Amino acid sequence: MKAVVPRRSVARILRCCQIALTTAATGVFGYCAFVLADTWIFQTETSHRFDQVLRKPAAPPVPGTSAMDGLVGRLEIPRLGFSVIVSEGTDDATLRRAAGHIAGTAVPGQRGNVGIAGHRDTLFRPLRNIRQDDTILLTTLQGEYQYRVVSTRIVNPSDVAILNSDGNDALTLVTCYPFYFVGPAPDRFIVRAERMTQKRAEGI
Repeated sequence: MKAVVPRRSVARILRCCQIALTTAATGVFGYCAFVLADTWIFQTETSHRFDQVLRKPAAPPVPGTSAMDGLVGRLEIPRLGFSVIVSEGTDDATLRRAAGHIAGTAVPGQRGNVGIAGHRDTLFRPLRNIRQDDTILLTTLQGEYQYRVVSTRIVNPSDVAILNSDGNDALTLVTCYPFYFVGPAPDRFIVRAERMTQKRAEGI
């Protein structure tokens, strides 16, 4: 016996599905808008406060410390017009608002490899356009450190050796890859930079 579903019931079901999907889409859009707005506000306000602290004369703090709790400094790539506040840690709450200093790696001002991570779909998206020899500036309360990009590569998430130190002062930026992948990205995009000497940084 063939079941017959009244047209009115089908229309009602389709209407309910349409409302549910519209509601879900509105919720997702609203959450994305909130995250982007919250990130922008945090970056703007923290960068402003950071500049105010930099202008205040004070005794140089110990490398790796900050007068602003959790703040590492500001990362900039002039050619890309890129500027982002860096906080300590790589937990979800930190990376939602800032780039994060990877625990266990060197801190700016100390010898070793400084590791910084960020989300590919927000703050670190401009890294898709980075080039070899680009200059990266990392400003902290201890001073400004300049790096030159020496390489980029794609690695497996389990390849943590990219954060190891080879004895030189280096900076490693880490983000997910591909940049436009939908869902959790399978790989990691790595930017490796070496610290420039003061003489070289000034172009002498």
